[in-house]
Amino acid sequence: MADPQMHNQSDAQSLEHYWMPFTANRQFKSSPRMLAHAEGMYYKDVAGRPILDGTAGLWCCNAGHGRKEISEAVSKQIHEMDYAPSFQMGHPLAFELAERLAQISPKGLNKAFFTNSGSESVDSALKIALTYHRANGEATRTRFIGRELGYHGVGFGGISVGGIGNNRKTFNQQLLQGVDHLPHTLDMKGNAFCRGMPKTGAEKAEVLEQLVALHGAENIAAVIVEPMSGSAGVILPPEGYLQKLREITKKHGILLIFDEVITAFGRVGDAFASQRWGVVPDMITTAKALNNGAIPMGAVLVDDNIYDTCMQGPENAIELFHGYTYSGHPVAAAAALATLNIYENEKLFDRTKELEGYFEDAVHSLKGLPNVIDIRNTGLVGGIQFAPSEKGVGKRGFGIFEHCFEAGTLVRATGDIIAISPPLIVDKQQIDQIVNTLSDAIKAVG
Repeated sequence: MADPQMHNQSDAQSLEHYWMPFTANRQFKSSPRMLAHAEGMYYKDVAGRPILDGTAGLWCCNAGHGRKEISEAVSKQIHEMDYAPSFQMGHPLAFELAERLAQISPKGLNKAFFTNSGSESVDSALKIALTYHRANGEATRTRFIGRELGYHGVGFGGISVGGIGNNRKTFNQQLLQGVDHLPHTLDMKGNAFCRGMPKTGAEKAEVLEQLVALHGAENIAAVIVEPMSGSAGVILPPEGYLQKLREITKKHGILLIFDEVITAFGRVGDAFASQRWGVVPDMITTAKALNNGAIPMGAVLVDDNIYDTCMQGPENAIELFHGYTYSGHPVAAAAALATLNIYENEKLFDRTKELEGYFEDAVHSLKGLPNVIDIRNTGLVGGIQFAPSEKGVGKRGFGIFEHCFEAGTLVRATGDIIAISPPLIVDKQQIDQIVNTLSDAIKAVG
Protein backbone atom coordinates (compact mmCIF):
# COMPACT_ATOMS: atom_id res chain seq x y z
CA MET A 1 0.00 0.00 0.00
CA ALA A 2 1.29 3.48 -0.85
CA ASP A 3 2.41 5.69 2.01
CA PRO A 4 -0.41 8.29 2.61
CA GLN A 5 2.14 10.92 3.62
CA MET A 6 4.04 10.47 0.35
CA HIS A 7 0.75 10.61 -1.55
CA ASN A 8 -0.17 13.90 0.13
CA GLN A 9 3.24 15.39 -0.55
CA SER A 10 3.05 14.35 -4.18
CA ASP A 11 -0.38 15.98 -4.43
CA ALA A 12 0.96 19.17 -2.85
CA GLN A 13 3.82 19.33 -5.36
CA SER A 14 1.47 18.78 -8.30
CA LEU A 15 -0.66 21.76 -7.28
CA GLU A 16 2.12 24.30 -7.71
CA HIS A 17 1.95 24.71 -11.48
CA TYR A 18 -1.71 25.77 -11.78
CA TRP A 19 -2.50 29.45 -11.15
CA MET A 20 -6.13 29.16 -10.08
CA PRO A 21 -8.77 31.78 -11.00
CA PHE A 22 -10.57 33.88 -8.36
CA THR A 23 -8.81 31.85 -5.66
CA ALA A 24 -6.42 32.60 -2.82
CA ASN A 25 -3.89 30.17 -4.31
CA ARG A 26 -1.58 29.80 -1.31
CA GLN A 27 -4.50 29.29 1.07
CA PHE A 28 -6.11 26.70 -1.19
CA LYS A 29 -2.91 24.77 -1.83
CA SER A 30 -2.21 24.51 1.89
CA SER A 31 -5.57 22.73 2.34
CA PRO A 32 -6.99 21.79 -1.07
CA ARG A 33 -10.59 20.87 -1.78
CA MET A 34 -10.36 18.52 -4.76
CA LEU A 35 -13.31 17.11 -6.68
CA ALA A 36 -12.78 13.96 -8.72
CA HIS A 37 -16.18 12.61 -9.82
CA ALA A 38 -19.72 13.84 -10.39
CA GLU A 39 -23.06 12.15 -10.91
CA GLY A 40 -26.62 13.33 -10.40
CA MET A 41 -26.74 15.72 -7.44
CA TYR A 42 -23.35 14.76 -6.06
CA TYR A 43 -19.65 15.32 -6.48
CA LYS A 44 -17.08 12.99 -4.93
CA ASP A 45 -13.76 14.26 -3.67
CA VAL A 46 -10.44 12.48 -4.31
CA ALA A 47 -11.07 10.28 -1.26
CA GLY A 48 -14.45 9.17 -2.62
CA ARG A 49 -16.46 11.22 -0.10
CA PRO A 50 -19.84 12.41 -1.54
CA ILE A 51 -20.43 16.16 -1.70
CA LEU A 52 -24.01 17.31 -2.31
CA ASP A 53 -23.91 20.00 -4.99
CA GLY A 54 -25.79 23.03 -3.72
CA THR A 55 -24.46 25.33 -6.46
CA ALA A 56 -24.96 23.47 -9.76
CA GLY A 57 -21.19 23.57 -10.11
CA LEU A 58 -20.91 27.32 -10.66
CA TRP A 59 -24.52 28.03 -11.70
CA CYS A 60 -23.86 25.71 -14.69
CA CYS A 61 -25.13 22.16 -14.24
CA ASN A 62 -28.89 22.72 -14.15
CA ALA A 63 -29.59 19.17 -15.35
CA GLY A 64 -27.31 17.61 -12.76
CA HIS A 65 -24.04 15.80 -13.35
CA GLY A 66 -22.95 12.86 -15.47
CA ARG A 67 -25.81 13.01 -17.96
CA LYS A 68 -25.26 10.21 -20.46
CA GLU A 69 -27.37 12.01 -23.05
CA ILE A 70 -24.78 14.79 -23.11
CA SER A 71 -21.66 12.64 -22.96
CA GLU A 72 -22.95 10.38 -25.72
CA ALA A 73 -23.78 13.36 -27.94
CA VAL A 74 -20.31 14.77 -27.32
CA SER A 75 -18.63 11.43 -28.04
CA LYS A 76 -20.59 10.95 -31.25
CA GLN A 77 -19.79 14.44 -32.49
CA ILE A 78 -16.10 14.41 -31.61
CA HIS A 79 -15.72 11.17 -33.58
CA GLU A 80 -17.71 12.55 -36.49
CA MET A 81 -16.08 16.01 -36.63
CA ASP A 82 -14.00 17.41 -33.81
CA TYR A 83 -13.70 20.99 -35.06
CA ALA A 84 -14.88 23.18 -37.90
CA PRO A 85 -13.88 26.79 -38.61
CA SER A 86 -16.60 29.37 -38.11
CA PHE A 87 -15.11 32.15 -40.26
CA GLN A 88 -16.57 31.95 -43.79
CA MET A 89 -17.55 28.35 -43.02
CA GLY A 90 -20.37 26.60 -41.21
CA HIS A 91 -21.57 23.26 -39.90
CA PRO A 92 -25.15 22.02 -39.35
CA LEU A 93 -25.18 21.83 -35.54
CA ALA A 94 -24.53 25.55 -35.03
CA PHE A 95 -27.51 26.44 -37.21
CA GLU A 96 -29.67 23.80 -35.54
CA LEU A 97 -28.77 25.12 -32.09
CA ALA A 98 -29.52 28.71 -33.11
CA GLU A 99 -32.95 27.58 -34.34
CA ARG A 100 -33.65 25.69 -31.09
CA LEU A 101 -32.72 28.73 -29.01
CA ALA A 102 -35.01 30.94 -31.09
CA GLN A 103 -37.89 28.57 -30.29
CA ILE A 104 -37.56 29.09 -26.52
CA SER A 105 -36.33 32.70 -26.48
CA PRO A 106 -38.50 35.76 -25.79
CA LYS A 107 -40.49 36.99 -28.78
CA GLY A 108 -38.35 38.63 -31.44
CA LEU A 109 -34.97 37.41 -30.16
CA ASN A 110 -34.48 34.99 -33.05
CA LYS A 111 -30.77 35.37 -33.81
CA ALA A 112 -27.88 33.78 -31.90
CA PHE A 113 -24.22 34.78 -31.92
CA PHE A 114 -22.08 32.05 -30.34
CA THR A 115 -19.26 32.61 -27.87
CA ASN A 116 -17.30 30.50 -25.38
CA SER A 117 -18.22 32.09 -22.05
CA GLY A 118 -20.40 34.63 -20.32
CA SER A 119 -17.56 37.15 -20.42
CA GLU A 120 -17.32 36.78 -24.19
CA SER A 121 -21.09 37.00 -24.54
CA VAL A 122 -21.10 40.37 -22.76
CA ASP A 123 -18.25 41.82 -24.81
CA SER A 124 -19.96 40.54 -27.96
CA ALA A 125 -23.27 42.15 -27.00
CA LEU A 126 -21.55 45.49 -26.42
CA LYS A 127 -19.90 45.29 -29.85
CA ILE A 128 -23.19 44.32 -31.50
CA ALA A 129 -24.83 47.36 -29.88
CA LEU A 130 -22.18 49.69 -31.32
CA THR A 131 -22.41 48.03 -34.73
CA TYR A 132 -26.19 48.36 -34.75
CA HIS A 133 -26.22 52.08 -33.95
CA ARG A 134 -23.54 52.75 -36.57
CA ALA A 135 -25.57 50.85 -39.18
CA ASN A 136 -28.65 52.76 -38.07
CA GLY A 137 -26.99 56.11 -38.72
CA GLU A 138 -26.47 56.95 -35.03
CA ALA A 139 -22.72 56.52 -34.65
CA THR A 140 -22.61 58.94 -31.70
CA ARG A 141 -24.31 56.31 -29.53
CA THR A 142 -21.19 54.86 -27.91
CA ARG A 143 -21.82 55.19 -24.16
CA PHE A 144 -22.81 52.22 -22.02
CA ILE A 145 -24.67 52.21 -18.72
CA GLY A 146 -24.28 49.35 -16.27
CA ARG A 147 -25.29 49.06 -12.64
CA GLU A 148 -23.61 49.03 -9.26
CA LEU A 149 -22.94 45.49 -7.98
CA GLY A 150 -23.46 44.14 -11.48
CA TYR A 151 -21.22 41.32 -12.66
CA HIS A 152 -20.67 40.92 -16.39
CA GLY A 153 -17.62 38.72 -16.58
CA VAL A 154 -13.93 39.53 -16.70
CA GLY A 155 -13.33 41.00 -20.16
CA PHE A 156 -12.42 44.67 -20.10
CA GLY A 157 -15.85 45.49 -21.52
CA GLY A 158 -17.62 43.42 -18.89
CA ILE A 159 -15.58 44.87 -16.04
CA SER A 160 -16.25 48.38 -17.34
CA VAL A 161 -20.04 48.02 -17.33
CA GLY A 162 -19.90 45.88 -14.19
CA GLY A 163 -20.17 47.29 -10.72
CA ILE A 164 -18.11 44.94 -8.55
CA GLY A 165 -15.64 47.14 -6.70
CA ASN A 166 -12.61 44.86 -6.53
CA ASN A 167 -12.85 43.91 -10.21
CA ARG A 168 -12.94 47.56 -11.24
CA LYS A 169 -10.30 48.86 -8.84
CA THR A 170 -7.75 46.27 -9.87
CA PHE A 171 -7.87 47.28 -13.53
CA ASN A 172 -9.18 50.82 -13.20
CA GLN A 173 -6.78 52.51 -15.61
CA GLN A 174 -7.60 50.13 -18.46
CA LEU A 175 -11.40 50.26 -18.40
CA LEU A 176 -13.57 51.52 -21.26
CA GLN A 177 -14.25 55.22 -21.37
CA GLY A 178 -17.81 56.53 -21.55
CA VAL A 179 -19.45 54.20 -19.04
CA ASP A 180 -21.85 55.20 -16.27
CA HIS A 181 -23.78 53.19 -13.69
CA LEU A 182 -27.26 52.98 -12.25
CA PRO A 183 -27.62 52.48 -8.49
CA HIS A 184 -28.05 48.89 -7.30
CA THR A 185 -31.43 47.65 -6.07
CA LEU A 186 -30.35 46.12 -2.76
CA ASP A 187 -32.27 47.73 0.13
CA MET A 188 -31.65 45.73 3.27
CA LYS A 189 -33.22 48.39 5.45
CA GLY A 190 -36.56 48.33 3.64
CA ASN A 191 -36.62 44.86 2.06
CA ALA A 192 -34.67 42.51 4.33
CA PHE A 193 -35.93 38.89 4.42
CA CYS A 194 -38.18 39.54 1.44
CA ARG A 195 -39.61 36.45 -0.21
CA GLY A 196 -39.23 36.80 -3.96
CA MET A 197 -39.17 40.22 -5.61
CA PRO A 198 -39.20 43.23 -3.26
CA LYS A 199 -42.39 45.27 -3.30
CA THR A 200 -40.61 48.64 -3.19
CA GLY A 201 -37.68 50.17 -5.03
CA ALA A 202 -38.84 50.29 -8.67
CA GLU A 203 -38.22 54.05 -8.67
CA LYS A 204 -34.47 53.37 -8.72
CA ALA A 205 -34.87 52.70 -12.45
CA GLU A 206 -35.83 56.33 -12.92
CA VAL A 207 -32.22 57.33 -12.30
CA LEU A 208 -31.75 56.30 -15.93
CA GLU A 209 -33.69 59.42 -16.94
CA GLN A 210 -31.15 61.51 -15.03
CA LEU A 211 -28.28 59.81 -16.86
CA VAL A 212 -30.01 60.42 -20.18
CA ALA A 213 -30.36 64.09 -19.30
CA LEU A 214 -26.69 64.21 -18.28
CA HIS A 215 -25.16 62.44 -21.29
CA GLY A 216 -27.81 62.86 -23.99
CA ALA A 217 -29.83 59.97 -25.36
CA GLU A 218 -28.09 60.43 -28.71
CA ASN A 219 -24.83 59.36 -27.07
CA ILE A 220 -26.02 56.24 -25.19
CA ALA A 221 -25.78 52.88 -26.95
CA ALA A 222 -27.11 50.44 -24.37
CA VAL A 223 -28.04 49.70 -20.78
CA ILE A 224 -26.90 46.31 -19.47
CA VAL A 225 -28.17 44.73 -16.26
CA GLU A 226 -28.62 41.29 -14.77
CA PRO A 227 -32.33 40.67 -14.16
CA MET A 228 -31.11 39.12 -10.90
CA SER A 229 -27.58 39.94 -9.76
CA GLY A 230 -26.14 36.52 -8.98
CA SER A 231 -22.44 36.96 -8.30
CA ALA A 232 -23.07 39.97 -6.06
CA GLY A 233 -25.19 37.81 -3.79
CA VAL A 234 -28.66 37.11 -5.23
CA ILE A 235 -29.98 40.67 -5.55
CA LEU A 236 -33.50 40.74 -6.95
CA PRO A 237 -35.19 43.49 -8.96
CA PRO A 238 -38.10 45.23 -7.20
CA GLU A 239 -41.53 44.69 -8.74
CA GLY A 240 -41.88 46.95 -11.77
CA TYR A 241 -38.19 47.85 -11.91
CA LEU A 242 -37.31 45.98 -15.08
CA GLN A 243 -40.47 47.25 -16.76
CA LYS A 244 -39.44 50.84 -16.02
CA LEU A 245 -35.99 50.24 -17.49
CA ARG A 246 -37.64 48.86 -20.61
CA GLU A 247 -39.98 51.86 -20.90
CA ILE A 248 -37.18 54.39 -20.54
CA THR A 249 -34.80 52.68 -22.95
CA LYS A 250 -37.49 52.33 -25.61
CA LYS A 251 -38.46 55.96 -25.17
CA HIS A 252 -34.91 57.11 -25.89
CA GLY A 253 -33.87 54.56 -28.52
CA ILE A 254 -31.39 52.90 -26.16
CA LEU A 255 -30.83 49.15 -26.38
CA LEU A 256 -31.55 47.07 -23.28
CA ILE A 257 -29.30 44.06 -22.66
CA PHE A 258 -30.14 41.44 -20.04
CA ASP A 259 -27.18 39.46 -18.75
CA GLU A 260 -28.78 36.06 -18.14
CA VAL A 261 -25.60 34.02 -17.88
CA ILE A 262 -26.87 32.87 -14.47
CA THR A 263 -30.66 33.20 -14.78
CA ALA A 264 -31.18 31.56 -18.19
CA PHE A 265 -32.32 27.97 -18.66
CA GLY A 266 -34.67 27.47 -15.77
CA ARG A 267 -32.93 28.94 -12.75
CA VAL A 268 -35.88 31.25 -11.93
CA GLY A 269 -38.64 29.09 -13.42
CA ASP A 270 -38.79 29.93 -17.13
CA ALA A 271 -36.30 29.49 -19.92
CA PHE A 272 -35.27 33.11 -19.26
CA ALA A 273 -35.82 35.54 -16.41
CA SER A 274 -37.13 38.03 -18.96
CA GLN A 275 -40.04 35.65 -19.56
CA ARG A 276 -40.62 35.01 -15.86
CA TRP A 277 -40.78 38.73 -15.16
CA GLY A 278 -42.50 39.84 -18.36
CA VAL A 279 -39.87 42.10 -19.94
CA VAL A 280 -38.36 41.58 -23.40
CA PRO A 281 -34.91 43.16 -23.85
CA ASP A 282 -33.10 43.73 -27.15
CA MET A 283 -30.37 41.21 -26.36
CA ILE A 284 -29.75 38.45 -23.84
CA THR A 285 -26.32 37.12 -22.94
CA THR A 286 -26.06 33.46 -21.95
CA ALA A 287 -23.50 30.74 -21.14
CA LYS A 288 -23.18 28.32 -18.17
CA ALA A 289 -26.35 26.17 -18.28
CA LEU A 290 -26.60 26.49 -22.08
CA ASN A 291 -24.93 23.09 -22.32
CA ASN A 292 -24.95 22.15 -18.64
CA GLY A 293 -21.37 23.33 -18.21
CA ALA A 294 -20.10 20.36 -20.24
CA ILE A 295 -17.96 22.36 -22.68
CA PRO A 296 -17.26 26.12 -22.67
CA MET A 297 -19.99 27.85 -24.68
CA GLY A 298 -22.09 30.99 -24.62
CA ALA A 299 -24.53 32.81 -26.86
CA VAL A 300 -25.92 36.29 -27.41
CA LEU A 301 -29.59 36.24 -28.36
CA VAL A 302 -30.35 39.19 -30.58
CA ASP A 303 -33.57 40.89 -31.67
CA ASP A 304 -34.42 40.54 -35.36
CA ASN A 305 -34.44 44.31 -35.87
CA ILE A 306 -30.82 44.62 -34.72
CA TYR A 307 -29.72 41.84 -37.07
CA ASP A 308 -31.74 43.14 -40.01
CA THR A 309 -30.37 46.67 -39.55
CA CYS A 310 -26.82 45.36 -39.59
CA MET A 311 -27.53 43.46 -42.84
CA GLN A 312 -28.27 46.57 -44.92
CA GLY A 313 -24.76 47.10 -46.33
CA PRO A 314 -23.17 45.43 -49.37
CA GLU A 315 -23.89 41.73 -49.48
CA ASN A 316 -20.20 40.78 -49.69
CA ALA A 317 -19.19 42.93 -46.70
CA ILE A 318 -18.59 41.51 -43.22
CA GLU A 319 -21.34 43.02 -41.08
CA LEU A 320 -19.75 42.43 -37.65
CA PHE A 321 -15.98 42.55 -37.26
CA HIS A 322 -15.97 40.22 -34.32
CA GLY A 323 -15.84 36.51 -33.57
CA TYR A 324 -13.97 33.66 -31.92
CA THR A 325 -12.03 30.65 -33.20
CA TYR A 326 -14.42 28.42 -31.27
CA SER A 327 -17.71 30.24 -32.00
CA GLY A 328 -20.40 27.59 -32.44
CA HIS A 329 -17.91 24.78 -31.79
CA PRO A 330 -19.48 21.55 -33.09
CA VAL A 331 -18.82 19.50 -29.95
CA ALA A 332 -20.09 22.27 -27.67
CA ALA A 333 -23.16 22.64 -29.89
CA ALA A 334 -23.84 18.91 -29.64
CA ALA A 335 -23.70 19.17 -25.85
CA ALA A 336 -26.08 22.14 -25.92
CA LEU A 337 -28.63 20.37 -28.11
CA ALA A 338 -28.58 17.34 -25.82
CA THR A 339 -28.99 19.64 -22.81
CA LEU A 340 -31.98 21.43 -24.33
CA ASN A 341 -33.56 18.02 -24.95
CA ILE A 342 -33.15 17.13 -21.27
CA TYR A 343 -34.69 20.42 -20.15
CA GLU A 344 -37.68 19.81 -22.43
CA ASN A 345 -38.17 16.10 -21.86
CA GLU A 346 -37.89 16.30 -18.07
CA LYS A 347 -39.76 19.63 -17.84
CA LEU A 348 -37.05 21.01 -15.58
CA PHE A 349 -38.14 24.64 -15.93
CA ASP A 350 -41.57 23.67 -14.60
CA ARG A 351 -39.87 21.73 -11.83
CA THR A 352 -38.23 24.93 -10.63
CA LYS A 353 -41.65 26.52 -10.19
CA GLU A 354 -43.02 23.41 -8.47
CA LEU A 355 -40.20 23.40 -5.91
CA GLU A 356 -39.90 27.18 -5.50
CA GLY A 357 -42.28 27.43 -2.52
CA TYR A 358 -40.67 24.56 -0.65
CA PHE A 359 -37.19 25.92 -1.36
CA GLU A 360 -38.26 29.40 -0.21
CA ASP A 361 -39.61 28.12 3.10
CA ALA A 362 -36.48 26.06 3.67
CA VAL A 363 -34.09 28.94 3.00
CA HIS A 364 -36.07 31.39 5.14
CA SER A 365 -36.02 28.93 8.04
CA LEU A 366 -32.46 30.18 8.61
CA LYS A 367 -33.80 33.55 9.76
CA GLY A 368 -32.94 34.19 13.38
CA LEU A 369 -29.69 32.23 13.36
CA PRO A 370 -26.53 34.03 14.56
CA ASN A 371 -25.45 36.96 12.38
CA VAL A 372 -27.99 36.32 9.60
CA ILE A 373 -29.02 39.82 8.48
CA ASP A 374 -30.86 39.06 5.24
CA ILE A 375 -32.24 36.22 3.11
CA ARG A 376 -33.22 36.61 -0.54
CA ASN A 377 -34.69 34.07 -2.95
CA THR A 378 -36.39 33.38 -6.24
CA GLY A 379 -36.83 30.20 -8.26
CA LEU A 380 -34.17 27.75 -7.12
CA VAL A 381 -31.65 30.30 -5.95
CA GLY A 382 -31.17 31.76 -2.48
CA GLY A 383 -28.77 34.17 -0.82
CA ILE A 384 -28.08 34.37 2.91
CA GLN A 385 -26.20 37.47 4.05
CA PHE A 386 -24.24 37.70 7.30
CA ALA A 387 -22.92 40.51 9.43
CA PRO A 388 -19.16 40.79 8.87
CA SER A 389 -16.90 39.17 11.44
CA GLU A 390 -14.63 41.28 13.61
CA LYS A 391 -11.82 39.32 11.91
CA GLY A 392 -12.64 41.04 8.60
CA VAL A 393 -15.13 41.20 5.74
CA GLY A 394 -15.68 37.81 4.12
CA LYS A 395 -14.19 35.78 6.96
CA ARG A 396 -17.54 34.60 8.27
CA GLY A 397 -18.86 33.70 4.82
CA PHE A 398 -15.74 31.75 3.93
CA GLY A 399 -15.79 29.94 7.25
CA ILE A 400 -19.38 28.82 6.64
CA PHE A 401 -18.44 27.69 3.13
CA GLU A 402 -15.54 25.61 4.50
CA HIS A 403 -17.66 24.10 7.27
CA CYS A 404 -20.36 23.07 4.76
CA PHE A 405 -17.79 21.45 2.49
CA GLU A 406 -16.32 19.45 5.35
CA ALA A 407 -19.88 18.36 6.19
CA GLY A 408 -20.46 17.14 2.64
CA THR A 409 -22.33 20.03 1.00
CA LEU A 410 -21.07 22.52 -1.58
CA VAL A 411 -22.30 26.12 -1.27
CA ARG A 412 -20.83 29.34 -2.67
CA ALA A 413 -19.34 32.20 -0.66
CA THR A 414 -19.35 35.73 -2.04
CA GLY A 415 -17.88 37.86 0.71
CA ASP A 416 -20.26 37.43 3.65
CA ILE A 417 -23.05 36.06 1.47
CA ILE A 418 -23.71 32.36 0.92
CA ALA A 419 -25.49 31.54 -2.34
CA ILE A 420 -27.23 28.25 -3.01
CA SER A 421 -28.44 27.27 -6.48
CA PRO A 422 -28.79 23.49 -6.75
CA PRO A 423 -29.32 21.63 -10.02
CA LEU A 424 -32.95 21.69 -11.09
CA ILE A 425 -33.19 17.92 -10.49
CA VAL A 426 -32.89 18.51 -6.71
CA ASP A 427 -35.55 16.90 -4.49
CA LYS A 428 -37.05 18.07 -1.22
CA GLN A 429 -34.87 15.82 0.92
CA GLN A 430 -31.75 17.25 -0.71
CA ILE A 431 -33.02 20.81 -0.21
CA ASP A 432 -33.42 19.96 3.47
CA GLN A 433 -29.90 18.56 3.61
CA ILE A 434 -28.42 21.72 2.07
CA VAL A 435 -30.30 23.99 4.47
CA ASN A 436 -29.66 21.82 7.54
CA THR A 437 -25.96 21.72 6.78
CA LEU A 438 -25.98 25.48 6.38
CA SER A 439 -27.79 25.85 9.69
CA ASP A 440 -25.19 23.74 11.48
CA ALA A 441 -22.36 25.69 9.83
CA ILE A 442 -23.86 29.06 10.76
CA LYS A 443 -24.14 27.99 14.40
CA ALA A 444 -20.63 26.52 14.44
CA VAL A 445 -18.90 29.50 12.86
CA GLY A 446 -20.88 32.04 14.87
